[in-house]
Amino acid sequence: MDKELRFRKADKDDVDVIAKIYDRAHDAEEAGLTTTGWVRGVYPVREVAEASIERDDMYVAECEGKVAAAGTINQTQVNVYLDCDWEYKAPDDKVCVLHTLVVDPDFRGRGIGPAFVEFYEDLAKELDCEVLRIDTNARNKRARRMYGKLGYIETDIVPTVFNGIRDVDLVLLEKKI
Repeated sequence: MDKELRFRKADKDDVDVIAKIYDRAHDAEEAGLTTTGWVRGVYPVREVAEASIERDDMYVAECEGKVAAAGTINQTQVNVYLDCDWEYKAPDDKVCVLHTLVVDPDFRGRGIGPAFVEFYEDLAKELDCEVLRIDTNARNKRARRMYGKLGYIETDIVPTVFNGIRDVDLVLLEKKI
């Protein structure tokens, strides 16, 4: 991991940068360099970052003085989570969720994704949460491998329309802390 990595809450000045990271992630997907299952113009889009910043639950990782990654951290479990038979039962106020983690393709391979997850886990502990939950598209093998190495178990795969993207097999992952 980069020694100069710093995490902080995102603010309105970060919206343009986060939107550009989404665009670069879409560029990488369209060029066949990665497979997230995200769709340009559908998800994620600028409005996702704006809404998260407005809710005050968007965080960024800075590397070399630049925003290198972003993700939403909150206690909001999306509707599809209701269809899952989670391994770890916990009341909603004891569950923390990481949504839409994106690492700028220009910064991949530096350990920023795992470091962001570690930051998420530390924040969840501060919130007195007991269970961590994450979801990803089944096609996103890179994220699935990373989460598995970090101790997350794949609890279910749910076919759904997710964030406007049709025919998604959504992998639901969790970890007890």
